[in-house]
Amino acid sequence: QVQLVESGGGLVQPGGSLRLSCAGSGFTLDYYAIGWFRQAPGKEREGVSCISFSDGDTFYADSVKGRFTISSNNAKNTVYLQMNSLIPEDTAVYYCAAEKGRVCGEAPFEYDYWGQGTQVAVSS
Repeated sequence: QVQLVESGGGLVQPGGSLRLSCAGSGFTLDYYAIGWFRQAPGKEREGVSCISFSDGDTFYADSVKGRFTISSNNAKNTVYLQMNSLIPEDTAVYYCAAEKGRVCGEAPFEYDYWGQGTQVAVSS
């Protein structure tokens, strides 16, 4: 049974940092692409970042480029999202998702498995 569990969310002041973790079980990262999405109240779910294990490519939304970094520890079957220089607009529930085709899709429907989400709040 495939499961994804996010952790690491919380309340942080503007300019602060958080590291989110996405721990996978029931599957091996090597055969998937893992994406991070976020959803703010009243807004659609949007893609933030993705890592493709077929070629190691990484992708970032323009709004987070230079501030967020995606990485992985394949031995732990875990993907991380390091978030620096956080701003209030980053406030959302953050989800990780797995895509069996090993290609980083842009849309949520392209992903096969989802975690339950972790809340990130950026506020002074």
